[in-house]
Amino acid sequence: MIEKTSRIPGFYKLDIEERLDRVSRFADLSRDEKESFLKDGKLSLAIDKDIADRMIENVIGIYELPIGIATNFLINGKDYLIPMAIEETSVVAAASNAARIARIRGGFEAEADEQIMIGQVQLVNVCDIDEAIQSLLRSREEILRIANDQDKVLVSLGGGAKDLEIRKLGEDEMLVVHLLVDVRDAMGANAVNTMVEAIAPYLEELTGGKARLKIISNLADRRLARARATFDKEAMGGEDKVDAFLEGYRFALLDPYRAATHNKGIMNGIDAVVIATGNDWRAIEAGAHAYAARGGSYKPLTRYWKDEEGNLVGEIELPIAVGVVGGAVSLHKKAQICRKILGVKTAKELAMVLASVGLAQNFAALFALSTVGIQKGHMELHAQNIAVMAGAKGEQIDEIARRMIEEGKIRLDRAKELLEEIYGAR
Repeated sequence: MIEKTSRIPGFYKLDIEERLDRVSRFADLSRDEKESFLKDGKLSLAIDKDIADRMIENVIGIYELPIGIATNFLINGKDYLIPMAIEETSVVAAASNAARIARIRGGFEAEADEQIMIGQVQLVNVCDIDEAIQSLLRSREEILRIANDQDKVLVSLGGGAKDLEIRKLGEDEMLVVHLLVDVRDAMGANAVNTMVEAIAPYLEELTGGKARLKIISNLADRRLARARATFDKEAMGGEDKVDAFLEGYRFALLDPYRAATHNKGIMNGIDAVVIATGNDWRAIEAGAHAYAARGGSYKPLTRYWKDEEGNLVGEIELPIAVGVVGGAVSLHKKAQICRKILGVKTAKELAMVLASVGLAQNFAALFALSTVGIQKGHMELHAQNIAVMAGAKGEQIDEIARRMIEEGKIRLDRAKELLEEIYGAR
């Protein structure tokens, strides 16, 4: 039995079956769970056609992404192997390397708020806004009762509608009622949407207005997750590298054009894990970018500074609304297995993992940008992809890629020429 550690040196050098075997032993996967990733020795489909045909409309097939494993993650003292579903090269490797550096000084410390989502009801044509607000406040308990009658199971688990907020928008143009719902271990969209639709007629009675939109908000700022890590200066190459890193961070702090790409790097990591676990990556993206602009201008979701020893300290804070029950999580077999590999039991734990991955990914990208440049790692993997497109197989892939990198000519036509020159392939 192998030690349960996410620190697996040389993991990338193993072949697919060996990597899967190591992950299976780490996560105690059953034979069926392990074999769901392989079928007749080949990568298998994630879901069968019958399930796919019920997940969305007009199904014609299944679109697959590679699932990789980011290693080295130590979060709140616990080892994690991180499944990531993504098509972009170098993301998994970058996250693993960042986690390795963070691990030197204790890994990531993370926390998450309670799982509160906001449901919105828009009320228009309200004659007396101030009186309507007082009427809503007087009827708070009845509004919550109507909402909670929609989901007795959620209430029995300690969740459900907990409070109201009332906002005026425009010059007394409309009222917006926020229903604050503890969704427990679900993402919560279905429960919240059902509740706001149920309370809307009563809100119309109370205000004399008309309820228009009744929908969840993806700016889940009551459901924030945070992570912090110290990145060892020696592992980064010295304090001058820390200083260079901070200069790059300052760029993102001052310029929204840079901040957009800075935050995109964060989401490279977060989205990949969200997709692997069957969650709604579009909701996470919307919430993250809205939160980045909450002060009126678009800012980075991370913050960095030096500690007294000259090491780099980084932290991240953003809304993360994910679930470990319901939705695609319950339908998609590989999403369930990826969650098992992660070893997360609650939505709150998954949010803390995601925040840590986002910080790791951002550190890795900014570290590369401020030192060797982002293209070095990208181009090595890109050269391999070009070699495959040219028809290279097995050991030919690495050789063709190496030659193209040495020449500085990473092009499909050159890959085909090299394949013919070296191997006589046409």
